[in-house]
Amino acid sequence: MPINPLLGNANSADVERLRQAFAATLKSLHLVDRNDPICETVARKVIEIEAAGTHDPDEIAKTAARELGPN
Repeated sequence: MPINPLLGNANSADVERLRQAFAATLKSLHLVDRNDPICETVARKVIEIEAAGTHDPDEIAKTAARELGPN
């Protein structure tokens, strides 16, 4: 599942930043099948972290992987 359907009317810079963060998070979590339902959870987490004020794609990905990964 790509992140784009969840982004609504985001501008192109935001879309690109969130796509980068999403891809990096999936890689970090070793998720390769974008049809896996967990990918939507990852996408929503990436968007949530960005909305909370973190805008660096690498930082978003690290935070999402830490929050969603095995503890």
